[in-house]
Amino acid sequence: MLQRVVFLDRDGVINKDTDYITSWDEFEFLPGSIEAIRLLTLNRFTTIIITNQSVINRNMVSREDLEYIHAMMKSAVKSEGGEIKDIFYCPHIPEDECDCRKPKPGLIYMAKKKYRIDLADSVMVGDSAKDIECARNAGCGRSILVKTGNGAITEKILSERSIFPDFVAKNLYHAVEWIIK
Repeated sequence: MLQRVVFLDRDGVINKDTDYITSWDEFEFLPGSIEAIRLLTLNRFTTIIITNQSVINRNMVSREDLEYIHAMMKSAVKSEGGEIKDIFYCPHIPEDECDCRKPKPGLIYMAKKKYRIDLADSVMVGDSAKDIECARNAGCGRSILVKTGNGAITEKILSERSIFPDFVAKNLYHAVEWIIK
């Protein structure tokens, strides 16, 4: 059973959020994100990515191309001393009404089943209301909103819905410092 799992959204948390990332050339790490994952790894946290990637069902990128982007991301993180244990992604568009598209908890449940994760002891870090709602829907012990990506407007949206993350961080590195404490 994996202990101390941190689920991370991808776009807007690890990398710059553009409309759709369709190639590795378009992928740009946010400042401090690689270092944050390295810090998690050094402190024996397991990092798992949970991300909506409708680019597949929008026919903008193939699964192979998305998996290449993810392999390159994992390799870049590993070369700096960090580790991404796994990446779970939803290929569907919102209209598909699947169980794996955040804010539904399907991706986290897949990770839980594969790795026997104690969700009550896990943390979800994201920049959107969907991420924080997904953490709540899955039963994650804590949720953190980062202000990178969509995080600045998300605080207002969550407040209107009376949903409050456990912590609001300026970026992933700041979130990881809070997690480790």
